[in-house]
Amino acid sequence: MVLTMKNRTTSTLLGVVFLFLTNHVYAANIEAGKAKAATCFACHGPNGNSLNPEIPSLSGQPAQAISTALFRYREGNRKNPIMTPLAADLSNADMNNLAAYFSAEKRTTTHMTSEKNFALGPELANKYNCTQCHGPNLLGLQHIPRVAGQQHEYLITQLRSFKAQTRSDMDGNMSSAAANLNEADIVILSDYIAGLADRPTQ
Repeated sequence: MVLTMKNRTTSTLLGVVFLFLTNHVYAANIEAGKAKAATCFACHGPNGNSLNPEIPSLSGQPAQAISTALFRYREGNRKNPIMTPLAADLSNADMNNLAAYFSAEKRTTTHMTSEKNFALGPELANKYNCTQCHGPNLLGLQHIPRVAGQQHEYLITQLRSFKAQTRSDMDGNMSSAAANLNEADIVILSDYIAGLADRPTQ
């Protein structure tokens, strides 16, 4: 079982490396990405700013994080009843164009964090290595997604799923970090992170 998981992870990582090596062959086309993104707006909101608390915003994400997610959906390493069939026919160029478009869009943050959780959040974010992987301001780094200003209910669901190990995890880091979270930590972190706009964390 361990060997199978390692092979699957290695295969995924090699595929991601191949995907981004192709970036040197052509420049990502933001306008082509915008045209392709029309289908995405129905769920992820105008310009990638979700209006549904259970569906993530794509705006302001690192381009590589979006491309990686789409690639994993296309290859079946990550599964979702809506995203899997949508990604199935995307070419590498499509994925990079979509990524370039959404990463260039400004994130709109509307969630209001409680004063209590805004005070408690930074310590937990450091304790559980959120800032180490997602960046000091939680804006994402390379293939690691931005979580700052993400939809509140989505964050809660994902953290619970990582803790339960029911959520796809490319390198196991999120499942490992979430394993020690209790429900109170999840509530505090989700409330804190969802309210972060494009500003430094405390």
